[in-house]
Amino acid sequence: MMFSTKAEYGVRVMVELARRPGDEPVSLAEIAEHDGLPLAYLEHLVARLRKAGLVDSRRGSRGGYLLSRPAREISMAEVVEALEGAIAPIECISQHADGSIVCSRESSPTQPCPTKFLWTRVHASILRTLQETTLGDLLASGELLASSPLPTLTHPHPLTTGAELT
Repeated sequence: MMFSTKAEYGVRVMVELARRPGDEPVSLAEIAEHDGLPLAYLEHLVARLRKAGLVDSRRGSRGGYLLSRPAREISMAEVVEALEGAIAPIECISQHADGSIVCSRESSPTQPCPTKFLWTRVHASILRTLQETTLGDLLASGELLASSPLPTLTHPHPLTTGAELT
């Protein structure tokens, strides 16, 4: 499953806002220039984030955008859903109003979709990860990665070595 540039760029905007002190608005032009992103697209994304109550705006010469609450209180599920809408791993899977997972290809309760179990688990895993990850976690992980090199695999998976193919 691939999220669109809405999620990618929107999360980047949120990270940039989170890096600033809470009362210091940031202009979208500054974020666009810093991250090499199209300003008009960022304006569209921030409108969605604002509508979802994740960012506030300030007018004036020192205006811009800032987070509506602390980064540690904003989950990535909130951000991605504000930008992408309902999260679904494939087109035929959606969440019903009562929270149950629905497959549009199921013809009846007696003829369940044979792959619904898989996609329901994928959906739950993605959603759980996004719900458990906050904007504050992204800032902390960025600082951690910047201060230490990425680990290397010492024992690669057997299938990656070709040993299983002989």
